[in-house]
Amino acid sequence: MNSKQTILDRELFTQALRHMGEEDLLYLNRMVVERLNLLAQAKSTVELAQFAESDRVHFTATDGSVKHGIVLRLNKKTASVRTDEGQSWKVSPGLLRKTVTR
Repeated sequence: MNSKQTILDRELFTQALRHMGEEDLLYLNRMVVERLNLLAQAKSTVELAQFAESDRVHFTATDGSVKHGIVLRLNKKTASVRTDEGQSWKVSPGLLRKTVTR
C-alpha cells in the first residue's frame, strides 16, 4: 500500500470514529488493546530468542548502576538473571546486553 492510500485510509477511519457510539468504541478499544499486546508479545519473543540460559549479560538497574550476571531462565516476557552480587532480577529482554567474554 502506498503512502497516499494510507493517508486516505486514516482519514476515512478518523471520520468513521467520529460517528461511532460508545458500544462500538469500547469494542474497537478491546481490539486495539489485544493487537498491541500481541505485537508486544511477538517483540518480546524475538528479543528473548537472542539469549540462552547461562549467557553472561549486563543491564542498567533502575538506580543507574550496571549489573552483570547470568541468565538463569527465559520466561514468557522476561529473563531471570542472577547478578554477580547474588541478586535475582527479572529483566525485560530489551534491556539486556550480552557480555563479551574473553
